[in-house]
Amino acid sequence: MGRIIIFDTTLRDGEQAAGTRLGTREKLEIARQLARLKVDVIEAGFPISSPEDFEAVQVISKELEGPIICALSRAIARDIDECGRALAKTKKSRIHTGIGVSDIHIAGKFRDEKYGKTIGEKKTHVLQMSIEAVKHARNYTDDVEFYAEDAGRANRSYLFEIIQAVIKAGATVVNIPDTTGYTVPEQFGALIRDIHTRVPNIDQAIISVHCHNDLGMAVANTLAGVKNGAQQVEGTINGIGERAGNAAIEEVVMALHTRRDYFGVETAIKTSEFYRTSRLVANMFGMRVPPNKAIVGKNAFAHSAGIHVDGFLKKRETYEIMQPKDVGFPESRVVLTARTGRHGLRDRLEKMGYTLSSEELEKVYQRFLSIGDKKQEVFDEDLMAIIQDEVRPVPEMYHIEYLHTSSGTGTIPTATVRIRVGSESRQMAACGDGPVDAIYKAIKLVVDIPAKVTQYEIQAVTSGAEAIGEVTVRVEGKDTVVIGRGASTDIIEASAKAYINAINRLVYQKGKSK
Repeated sequence: MGRIIIFDTTLRDGEQAAGTRLGTREKLEIARQLARLKVDVIEAGFPISSPEDFEAVQVISKELEGPIICALSRAIARDIDECGRALAKTKKSRIHTGIGVSDIHIAGKFRDEKYGKTIGEKKTHVLQMSIEAVKHARNYTDDVEFYAEDAGRANRSYLFEIIQAVIKAGATVVNIPDTTGYTVPEQFGALIRDIHTRVPNIDQAIISVHCHNDLGMAVANTLAGVKNGAQQVEGTINGIGERAGNAAIEEVVMALHTRRDYFGVETAIKTSEFYRTSRLVANMFGMRVPPNKAIVGKNAFAHSAGIHVDGFLKKRETYEIMQPKDVGFPESRVVLTARTGRHGLRDRLEKMGYTLSSEELEKVYQRFLSIGDKKQEVFDEDLMAIIQDEVRPVPEMYHIEYLHTSSGTGTIPTATVRIRVGSESRQMAACGDGPVDAIYKAIKLVVDIPAKVTQYEIQAVTSGAEAIGEVTVRVEGKDTVVIGRGASTDIIEASAKAYINAINRLVYQKGKSK
């Protein structure tokens, strides 16, 4: 099989995403993770763009071993000089220089008459700048990549002429960018194929593809480039980047990996590092990974619909073309919703250690449907509560007989509760940060057992001003965690009921363990 070189530009093109900015420390941390991922080339930055970018490239090039460290420049001598200085300490360096080659770019960027009065004269000037830039970069490194910016919209004959010229000047890699995401896969694939047949010295260089996602086709165009002879692909983790972003490296690599039968190539990527790399980049850039994101999204290996769950549980390959471990993802999961079905519910209950009869399962399933209609997802804690309510009810050790709260602007929130404990009634009062906190403190004075609320949620069960609210609390005891629930049109009362429900569960669990 052929070997595809993976060129990661998360730290350069990825950082051009609007609203993002990384410091040297963050860039170095991401670069180290990219090295663990085993990308072949890391484009560390654009040294002349700022002192901080220069420093980042310099630090990464000194401290990182393994990948080639690349720096970007325009086809200008001082840009190239800054790249050379920043990369001076690295063992494997590359300078990535280039220029716009489409008529749109040339007419717009080189409108000054010093570049020529006609478009033809300007093109001649751009061609000479390209040659000189490559030759100048070769003074610093033997590995020079040339980008023909906006190649997707360039005049083909002129593009071929420039590629031939820069290879003759010493370029070892020629980058064919679809800078604006304008092309479609068939068109972009044909462009790469034509470069192979129309550029006489193309065998002396590697063809790279760099695609943007403006029309949502960055990955498809990249793969079309590979299918037609590209030997290097460029992209970013999570597909971040300028405007709509770049080709997502994890999607490109996993497509090549999963469909070796079609593409007939392989990479050196350690795919099990994708999930970790994705989350690190998301956290550093402050850009959340969408749940439906291919390969690394939260739902990438999640199954919910009954037909899908049933097929997946019988044979994983029915609905999964990759295994979660292939990309370092946590295990596949069945997301329980009202559409999951009895098979998925039974499987989850069995994994939780519950073996139910058909009658018990049906009772649990009906309650499960009721809860599933009100929530986006039914969690294991919900199932535990359903089991306790429908199959193994929890004895009520504590029962609220009376409660009263007082709060308002300039008033210290207070609460009074009277709770029946067996045949005895106990009453306590407490202050808190709010009425619910005051209620919980008063209840704790009555029950006097370790119980820490770690999660508190309110959800409307019905609509309207007098809606019934359901409160769910997660409570940690000394050795166990329980979920308590309470419902009322008064959210303070619902909160108290939920907490007492959790306390009763704690007492019940403690009694069972003796």
